[in-house]
Order: sequence, then C-alpha cells, then structure tokens
Amino acid sequence: MHESKIQGSCLCGAITFEADAPFQKMIHCHCSRCRKSSGTGHATNLTVDPGQFRWLSGEAAIRQYDLPSAKRFSKWFCGHCGCPVPRLARGGAMMIIPAGALDTVPPITPTDHIFWASKTPWGCPDGGLPTHAGYPES
Repeated sequence: MHESKIQGSCLCGAITFEADAPFQKMIHCHCSRCRKSSGTGHATNLTVDPGQFRWLSGEAAIRQYDLPSAKRFSKWFCGHCGCPVPRLARGGAMMIIPAGALDTVPPITPTDHIFWASKTPWGCPDGGLPTHAGYPES
C-alpha cells in the first residue's frame, strides 16, 4: 500500500516538509542548469500542486537563487547545509521537490528523461524510459 503523503528534509534536518498525493509527475532532467544545481548528471524531481505542500520546519532557513537569464529556473536551498529543498515554480503552478531530499519512498517513479539532448556523455542510460530533447509536448 502506498502512502498518501511524502516527507523530506535537508541534510542538516533544519528544514522539513511534507506533500500529499496525488503527485503530478516525477522526471529526470538532464539540462545543464539542473546538472550544475544538483552536482550530478541529472536532477530527479517530483511535482505537486502547491496546495498539497507544507513546510513543517525551517522555512526561515531557505535561501533562493533565481537565475536572471532564465524564465523558469531557480534554486532553493538550506542556508545552513546547502542542500537543495523544494521550490515553488516561478509562476506558482507547482512545487518542485528534489527527490534526493525525500525521507519517504514516493508512490510514483520517474516516467521520462527531459533535456536528453543536453545529456553528458558520461550520464546514465535511459533505462527504457522515454526521452525528450527538451520539455515534453504534453
């Protein structure tokens, strides 16, 4: 049986959060911004409607960086440990939750690889998931 909510935290535990199901999607993003932001070959993110998301502690410790040259990209992180934390998408349509910050197993798994055209030569294989050069059309 899958849990109806997920919980997560930053590395030092100062920031904690939870989100209720249903979850919109979980994807692997290979764009250069996500790679730099996560320090890995891709970022895996889960999305949820903002009304289903709650900060449980540490909201005052969140720091935010909005990339000036980007319409959509920003990074929220713990001001104590630097760990990526969930962020409200610029425009407010969804909360983007870094899967690595989860403390519970989500009831969904990744469905797609986006920005596959930006993938590094040393990145992971597709694992049989659909790949998209940029954002999916739907």
